[in-house]
Amino acid sequence: MHRHVTLAGLSDIRLGVLAFGDSITNGGGELQWGVALQSWALWVARATGLAFTNYAVDGASVQDVVGEQVPAFELRRAYPGARYDIGTVYIGVNDVRAPDWDGAAFAADFERVLAFLSERCERTLTLTAPLDLGRPRAGTKVRELDAIIEQAALRRGALLVDLRDFGARNLVMADHVHPTAFGQIAIAERALGVLERDGLRVAARPSQLASPKRPSARQRLLGDLTYVYRRAKVGLRGWRAQASVPPP
Repeated sequence: MHRHVTLAGLSDIRLGVLAFGDSITNGGGELQWGVALQSWALWVARATGLAFTNYAVDGASVQDVVGEQVPAFELRRAYPGARYDIGTVYIGVNDVRAPDWDGAAFAADFERVLAFLSERCERTLTLTAPLDLGRPRAGTKVRELDAIIEQAALRRGALLVDLRDFGARNLVMADHVHPTAFGQIAIAERALGVLERDGLRVAARPSQLASPKRPSARQRLLGDLTYVYRRAKVGLRGWRAQASVPPP
């Protein structure tokens, strides 16, 4: 039997986890020892037993969240009056790595996104970016980005997941931007810790839900060689990019 939902009852509906962001939140990519590369936000939904709605798009900037993802949400949502349990946004990695990084412009748009989520979600959650970001490194701009995110979260009452120290060989790909399958799980674990301290029930940990296969010595060696090769390619590309920049 289907329960008829009246307009008056829409404010009582909770639709789970709503996500905005870039490729990190969109997810997808290579398996890591048999574990699929799923979005950290999807792992959060699975660990809390909540439904998942994702509008994140690869390569997105904060302007894309404001100008494309939020309008897409407004256009496609089935229950306009319903609220979400958790609203998430992880954005800024593409913005801060761009040559025309504008902290003030980012801050204004990011504030709009947090305001939008806070009006529609019981909890709003956002994340800082790792300081060791990108190759070539994004540098001190990341500290500015993280300060903007932290201050906006404080003003809007959003929960903050600190990823400034995030990064390890098995958690981040050779580009030092995209998390691996295990990296997505590690981000989700941090997010769930923040949500749990705020009173949200966590039914299971992503590390418990994933079932990695034990790699053979040959597979480990092949994985290490592949990483070294990719890391060398990224380094060479970064060196060429830096060499092409004219001196001030």
